[in-house]
Amino acid sequence: MAVCVPVRDMKDTAAFARLVKESPEPITVTKNGYSEFVVMRAEDYDLMCEEVAKARLVRVLADADGSYEQGDYVDGATFVSSMKEKYGL
Repeated sequence: MAVCVPVRDMKDTAAFARLVKESPEPITVTKNGYSEFVVMRAEDYDLMCEEVAKARLVRVLADADGSYEQGDYVDGATFVSSMKEKYGL
């Protein structure tokens, strides 16, 4: 169940921190009845960032697979040679 609290409840920082820590879901903080921002535990945020990074990697790999299947690639030696030529190495 989503937890929403008004911004004024943040004045009691110890109680608010306890609420965030004990809540299994992020806390939506409201101002004048509208969502203002969301607060979550640091561990949950880190996990969310990891999942986003994994999703990005999967998307990049899927794009690479698509390019490979369409023949849009060069072999390693050709790539290295072109980089040496481009950057004067």
